Amino acid sequence: MRKQDITIYDVAREAKVSMATVSRVVNGNTNVRKDTRERVMEVINRLHYQPNAVAQGLASKRTTTVGLIVPDLTNLYFAELSKGIDDIALLYKYNIIITSIENRLMREDQAIQGLLNKQVDGVIYMSNCLPKEAVEAFKRTDTPVVLAGTKDNHKEFPSVTIDYHKADIEALNLLYNDGRRNLALVVGDAEAVVNADCRIPAYKEFMAEHNLGEGKIYTNIKDHSDGYNLYSRMRQDGIDGVVVTRDITAVGILNSAIDAGQKVPDDLEIITASATQIASVVRPALTAIRQPLYDMGAVAMRMLTKLMNNEEVTDTQIELPYELLKKQSTSNQ
Repeated sequence: MRKQDITIYDVAREAKVSMATVSRVVNGNTNVRKDTRERVMEVINRLHYQPNAVAQGLASKRTTTVGLIVPDLTNLYFAELSKGIDDIALLYKYNIIITSIENRLMREDQAIQGLLNKQVDGVIYMSNCLPKEAVEAFKRTDTPVVLAGTKDNHKEFPSVTIDYHKADIEALNLLYNDGRRNLALVVGDAEAVVNADCRIPAYKEFMAEHNLGEGKIYTNIKDHSDGYNLYSRMRQDGIDGVVVTRDITAVGILNSAIDAGQKVPDDLEIITASATQIASVVRPALTAIRQPLYDMGAVAMRMLTKLMNNEEVTDTQIELPYELLKKQSTSNQ
């Protein structure tokens, strides 16, 4: 028989025991005689039997599998979040199934339903947005859901984030204290929850409080080329300080400014809001709001393990501490 054809029936027949006994051995149940356990393990090793988690779940209603919904697999922000999730999942012996909704090729509700059809025990959702389709899909299931790096202002779902509003105010204050007065905000999606409910209001609040006018909010700037092309507009608008929500976009602005003969931070100060590896490897290195991405993912996964096991969770709306890392793209180091 081929390796992938080996089933629990084959192991039970070869070991001359019941399938229930094989199942107990596989699941570490101590209520099996030592000689029987050794005989079953010998057959398992000889036949290279691999238990099927989904098949086990049909009987136990548990698959020890967690679904992870990611908007963009190439985005380091979500990659670093995922590392924390994966490490805690490994610690608690959960497998991860990843579904990407990159470029909106799959609707949110379709992605979620696809995971639920695989009988996952829980779902971790990572995105800058929390669209209505996702909310409705989550409400239709009893499967536990935790948001990682995703803001839920209605607090309907457990989440792990930072205080985005406070972080952006601190970043704008740094630029202001450096003498910058023509401040801009660059966001990928103005309707994303974090941007719409935290960052844009924080920017408008700051500009009004310091009598700096309406300022400039540049939207739909999502990648390096968008940032690179945006800089000419920023220069025409007289921008001398900017907070950018995506590292890769900030690098585009940085590269365009340098190619145009401008000096960073003398002519333009840049702060990025993610502090992934990209922010530290470029030169000049970017001042950044360091979100504890690994910790956010790890805490989200640990919370999910508690929810899946019906353990008490005292705080379902967790905001972890952030840090404003001052690097070479601002003067006030």
